Amino acid sequence: MRNAYFLKMKGITQSPPRVDMSEIFWSWAGAFLGIATIAFLNYRYCTKTELALIIGSFGASAVLIYGAIKSPLAQPRNLLGGHIISALVGVSAYKLLPTEIWLASALAVATAIALMHATKTLHPPGGATALIAVIGGPKLHHLGYLYALVPAGAGAGIMLVVALLVNNIPKTRRYPEFWF
Repeated sequence: MRNAYFLKMKGITQSPPRVDMSEIFWSWAGAFLGIATIAFLNYRYCTKTELALIIGSFGASAVLIYGAIKSPLAQPRNLLGGHIISALVGVSAYKLLPTEIWLASALAVATAIALMHATKTLHPPGGATALIAVIGGPKLHHLGYLYALVPAGAGAGIMLVVALLVNNIPKTRRYPEFWF
C-alpha cells in the first residue's frame, strides 16, 4: 500500500512541448504592458495616498492571463473573483486574529482556496492575495475591506483589460475561453 502511495508521485504524462516564439513574444508583451500599467498608476498616483494598486500576487496572475491563456485558472471569472474573494478572506482573517499572524496567514490562504473552489473562481494567485492582506503591513491593513476593491479588484480589472486587448491581437490567440 505504501508503494502505491509513492508511485502516484511518479507522474503519468510527459512534459508539454515548448511554445513557439510568437507565443513567447505575446506572453511577454502582455505581461509587460499589464504590470507596467498598474505599476505606473500605482507609483504615479498612489504612493502619497493610503491606497495601493499593485501587489505581488499580480505577478503570478500575469503568468496565467498572458502566458497560459487557455487555462481555466486564467479566465476573467477566476482572475477577478479569485482576487476579490481572497482579499475579503485575508482581511477578515487579519481582523479576526491580528495578534496571531501565523494563524491568520494559514486561515486566510486555506479559506481562500476553499471559497474559490466553492465559487468556481480558483485562481492560484488569489492565495497570495489573501496572504498579503495578512502580512502586508500597516498601509494595507489600514485599507481594511477596501483592499478587496483597491488594489485587488481594480488591479485585476486593469490587467484583464490589457489581457483582452493584447491576447486577441494575433490570429493564433483568443482570450477569454469563457466569462462565466
